[in-house]
Amino acid sequence: MAKKLDQIIVIDVEATCWEGSPPKGEEAEIIEIGVCPIDVAKGRKLEKECIIIKPELSSLSEFCARLTHLTQEQLNKGISFKEACSLLKKKYLTEKRTWASYGDFDRNQFHRQCELFKVGYPFGPSHINVKNLFAFNKKLSQEVGMMKALEILNLPHEGLHHRAIDDAWNVGNILLKILW
Repeated sequence: MAKKLDQIIVIDVEATCWEGSPPKGEEAEIIEIGVCPIDVAKGRKLEKECIIIKPELSSLSEFCARLTHLTQEQLNKGISFKEACSLLKKKYLTEKRTWASYGDFDRNQFHRQCELFKVGYPFGPSHINVKNLFAFNKKLSQEVGMMKALEILNLPHEGLHHRAIDDAWNVGNILLKILW
C-alpha cells in the first residue's frame, strides 16, 4: 500500500478513567477521538473533528466526567469503536497516511482496544510521537506535557484540556511549530 504524504493526521483520545482502580469488570476504553489533519504542503491545520464513542465495557465515572467535560448522555449517543475505526480509515485514509499523537498513550490504547474488540488497527505503520519529537527539537532532558510544550512555544491553549477534539488541535499547533 503506497503511503500518502499529503497530510499528517493528528489524533488525540480520551478514555474512561477513575481516580483509583477501575470498578470490578470495567476497564479503560476510548470514549472520544479528536482528529486534526495537517496539510503538509501548506503547513496548516485543515479542520478538527470529534468522534464520540459509546463505551461497551465501562461507564463514565464522576472523575472522568469532570476531567473530560463529557456526559454519559453524550457517550450513549456515540458510535461503536469499530465504527470509529472504520470512519478514520474511510474519511482520513489513516492506513495510508502518517498519524501523530502527543506521547504513546493514544497509540498503545488503540492497539490494546483493537485487540480487545477484535477490530482491525485503523492506522498504518508511520506514527509521529510529538511529545518525543518536541523534547528532541527543544533539546530538553526529558519529555514534557502538552500544556508545558504550548507554554514553551508561547502558544495559547485553545478549547478545553482533556477534550480530545481540542487537544488534537493544540497538538497540531505544536507539530506545526516544530516542522514549519
